[in-house]
Amino acid sequence: MTYDRFQQEAIDYINQGYSVIVSAPTGSGKTAIAEHVIETSLTNKIGVLYTAPIKALSNQKFRDFQDQFKDHIGILTGDVSINPGAQVLIMTTEIFRNKILDEPESLEKYSWIIFDEIHYIDNPERGTVWEESLMFLPKHMNILGLSATIPNIKEFASWIESIHNKPVKIVIEEKRPVPLHFFFQGQNEIMDKPEQLKRLKFDKPNKLLPLINYIKQRAGFPAIYFVFGRRKAEELASELQNFNFLSREERIQITSLFDNLCARYDLTNERTAQNMYHLIQAGIAYHHAGMLPTLKETIERLFTSRLLKIIFTTETFALGINMPARSVIFDSLRKFYGRYARNLKTRDFYQMAGRAGRRGIDTEGFVYCRLNLHKMKFEEASRVIYGKPEEVRSQLNTSYATILNLYEKHKDELFKIYPLSLHCFQFRKNEQKEALRLIANKLKLLKESGCIANEALTEKGLFAKAVYGYELLLSELYEENILERLDEFELGMLAAAIVFEPRKNQRLIQLPKSSRSLANTCAEISEKIKQKERLGRIYPFSKQPYFNLSSCMEAWLRGADFSKVLELTDTDEGEIVRYFRMSMQILREIIDARVASHILKEKAKKVIHIINRGIVDAEKQLREN
Repeated sequence: MTYDRFQQEAIDYINQGYSVIVSAPTGSGKTAIAEHVIETSLTNKIGVLYTAPIKALSNQKFRDFQDQFKDHIGILTGDVSINPGAQVLIMTTEIFRNKILDEPESLEKYSWIIFDEIHYIDNPERGTVWEESLMFLPKHMNILGLSATIPNIKEFASWIESIHNKPVKIVIEEKRPVPLHFFFQGQNEIMDKPEQLKRLKFDKPNKLLPLINYIKQRAGFPAIYFVFGRRKAEELASELQNFNFLSREERIQITSLFDNLCARYDLTNERTAQNMYHLIQAGIAYHHAGMLPTLKETIERLFTSRLLKIIFTTETFALGINMPARSVIFDSLRKFYGRYARNLKTRDFYQMAGRAGRRGIDTEGFVYCRLNLHKMKFEEASRVIYGKPEEVRSQLNTSYATILNLYEKHKDELFKIYPLSLHCFQFRKNEQKEALRLIANKLKLLKESGCIANEALTEKGLFAKAVYGYELLLSELYEENILERLDEFELGMLAAAIVFEPRKNQRLIQLPKSSRSLANTCAEISEKIKQKERLGRIYPFSKQPYFNLSSCMEAWLRGADFSKVLELTDTDEGEIVRYFRMSMQILREIIDARVASHILKEKAKKVIHIINRGIVDAEKQLREN
């Protein structure tokens, strides 16, 4: 195989035994470097771990690598465990971090860890997991970090070198193998320079059909249309329902493929799949997190068949999933970051725009930006598209479980761990003091709550350290013997409540009687926890439980069909599946808590067994491939 310059440079360093961080544009071929690590490790009979930021990417990598490396590949996520003793094991970063802290001996046979999308370390919600994984990385393991463009890659590598006392080589590629050509739609006119927008008057709204016709005339399909809202993705797809992208032969082929996939994944009678049928026959589809996982995979397979010509999708489609197109369209250059709508970060823009231009097929990729000139000036659009990508910054916010695990090993010496963090490496003294204060206050609260006594973890603390992210509430329920007294239905409803996050303005539909007492107890405990955290200036507050899915979970546990479950909530079907799967992960962590009683563990196993059926069974979906 002939490698590009940056691929060969990275491979040469790897062959010399160095850890390597690669910064290169989306679609440039970083996966080939990971494949080299896997191939050489298999030859040398050493183990490799592969972590990815989202489960969809983990699943795709499992399928791709299994095609190449057969029985040497395994996967271990919160949803799936297939061949977990494999020489090459794909896992979520959370599971890797937990293994480092809880059972480091299980990692001894692995010499390499591949962090796909390593820039995810500055994700506000989950970046801490990447940072802790790198901080506590076993000394015998080498790193291959793969990333979209990181301007401060030298600083990032220097931090890793400083805490592990071994060199980390950096490889930078700035040139895309398929160059991008940008177009802009403003007031229904299409142009190829944002400054041309200056001459436009504020009177014409952008229309979708003229843009689609423009792209069609220039043979710009297949296209990925990024939109920052699930309902908007569906609405835009419906706008094109009378626009046919396919020849008669293609229409026959895609209909046959869709029918076969629906039969394979039990989607033939699913309402959403049937609603999309007429769109599919025109070469159109939508894809977002609210859809059933099996339907999302069906759409992905249709897209890779090249029969699907345009897909309206949310941004998670851009994150590592290998779905290149000839064109990428942005419905807007603004999105919600947290609670506020802001202009897209340049790095996020290129993560998505980088899907345009198929290597080995296209000589260039086309990116179309639809601009609402009432909301965004052309100067702002220029900054998003032509600006410098943002630096990777630490988002460290150490969890209670991590503090408990570190305290068990290091006692109050755990404060010497903070200087190993990227946060300490990047920030000034005031921010460092604040980070240490936050850790100290969390430790103080854990001691006051009875998780630590006489410089050791109590039984309550040993339970809390097993349930990442939900430590305080679950350990209170454990200590008060409430978990022990719950029946299977209540335990399932509790697990769903702990993980559920309501949408903005989503109402709680009436609670079933069976969960009201438990919901009230949890509300009281959560309020006490919040008061303690407020007094200790601990932020963000621990997540409170929401019992919105109680009726759904109870019905599912009693054997109801998924269609019946959908009638009991206004939550999207794909979200229900995701929350049911997350519920099982919490129950697995309870089972893994060594102080949990045999009765509680058996009850949790029974609940998992009942939940994990039909559409919820992620492992079945992977095995069917």
